[in-house]
Order: sequence, then structure tokens, then C-alpha cells
Amino acid sequence: MPNNIVIATRNSPLALWQARFAAEQLQAAYPHLQCELLPMTTKGDQLLEVTLHKIGGKGLFLKELEQAMLEGRADIAVHSMKDVPAELPDGFHIACVFERADPSDALVSPHYESIKQLPKNAVVGTSSLRRQAQLLRMRPDLSIQPLRGNVQTRLRKLDEGQYAAIVLASAGLQRLDLSARIASRLMPPTWLPAVAQGAVGVECLSHRQDLLELLQPLNHQATIDCITAERAFNARLDGSCSVAIGALAQWHNKALRLQGGVFSPDGTQTLLAEASGTDPQAVGTTLAEGLLQRGARDILALSQS
Repeated sequence: MPNNIVIATRNSPLALWQARFAAEQLQAAYPHLQCELLPMTTKGDQLLEVTLHKIGGKGLFLKELEQAMLEGRADIAVHSMKDVPAELPDGFHIACVFERADPSDALVSPHYESIKQLPKNAVVGTSSLRRQAQLLRMRPDLSIQPLRGNVQTRLRKLDEGQYAAIVLASAGLQRLDLSARIASRLMPPTWLPAVAQGAVGVECLSHRQDLLELLQPLNHQATIDCITAERAFNARLDGSCSVAIGALAQWHNKALRLQGGVFSPDGTQTLLAEASGTDPQAVGTTLAEGLLQRGARDILALSQS
């Protein structure tokens, strides 16, 4: 068992919070363990003027961290699981997922408490096609404008008056002690979050058996089941940040209930469905197959046209 762990992390305040949280969990379980953070700036953090789906997707937040592990500069990397692609590169493995926090999205606005209250033609900031599609589904009159950067940067742009409202993940705001900025939480049945939103995972090289054994006891099984179903749903739909897909799985009465949907970017076409069962992988795949039979592929193709 190792005595020292180097944790690769993005250099944003939220990513550093997640890395420190992982270090705390490790040190609580293994008091002898020394954890060191290796903050890094990824390509996804640098290219802020372009939406993610145009420059390679969410994997841009992982590549530099994975390279650090390959070069031996880091042992593990900590990620927001919603940023982890459906398929990891060969040689890498998600060794641990901690208990999920609030999976919802949040409407953030200094003046309006809900999407319904926003004035006609109000400017709303987001670079997520999923959020854009659901905003326009509810309010076709809204003007959706790009918004990139860390949480603090996005809030500053809102406070400067560039937007009437923005949409962020509730968990990120809560983790940064910014819960007071949440005007309202957006949740099913009217709104679907990103796949695996609110969950933090730890990645390592697949051959590092010492790390796999170290991290396995820290897994939160209910969270793993939920995000496994969501990620299976996303994978069957060939999902990425270049398409608008939302999903949320929750345990109810010993069955896993998965709600999922696909949306056209302009919000005019939506397919929603749900499935339940006890096998997370099967639940996710079954739900995706049902939506594919109803024409999901055609709707998703609109995101890439």
C-alpha cells in the first residue's frame, strides 16, 4: 500500500475543492497516507472563447491529467463525473466514485426566481446544448448566449449585467459555499440534469493494482449504480457534449428508476422516457433503445448539423 499519493486536478476553485475532498476521504480511511495536489490547466480550461462541442468535448478536461499519470507525475486524478467521456482511453479506469451530491441544475439570477419569471427575450448564459435546449423548450423567446469559465467567472459576468440569468450545477455552487446564489433548482419532470452530474470520481491507471485496492473501499455503491445507468444510456446514444442528452437515475423501493431525454438544440423536439430495474447497465441501455426506436437518432443529428 502506498504511503504517498499525488492527485492531479484542474486548477479551478471547484476542481481543487473536489481534489481536497478526495484527499480528505483517503486520509480519513488511511491516516498514514500523505496526499499532495498537482494542479494543472487543461486545454478545456484554456479555450474559453469556443464552446466545448466545437473543440473536442469534455475529454479536454482530462487529457493533461491522464498524461501526468502516464508520466508518473501523478498517481490519481479527480474528476467531476459529468466531465468523464462515456469511453475512457485504454489503460485508464475509474477506481472510485464518492457519494453523489445534489444532481440538479440551478437557475442563478439576482432578479428572477424562475425561468417563467424571466422577461421576454431575456439573455440567459450557458454553453451547454442540453441546458440551451431545455431553456428554449420552456421559453422559445429567450436569447441563449455562450458562457464559459470557472464558476466565479460566470457569476462575475452575470453580476456585470451581461445576462439576466445563467444556469450552473447546484452541487458546484453548494461546494463553494455559494448556495445563496441559487434562485431555483431545476429538476425532473420538467428538467433533466447532465449524466452523472453531482458525482466525483477518481481515475487511475488500470495496471495500478495498489491504487485500485486502496480506492475500492471508498466507493459509494448507490451512486455507482445510478451513474452507471446514466452513462450506459448516454453511451448507447453515442452521447457527448455535442448533443443534448439529460438523465437522472434514483433508487426507489429497491428498483433503479432512470429518467432520460434527448432534445433538439432549438428546443422544438423532445423525447422523454423512463425505465426501471435492478441491473443499472441494462436499465440504461433499455431506455436508450426505446428512445432510438422513437427517432432519437434524428433529433441528436440536429445538434451536429
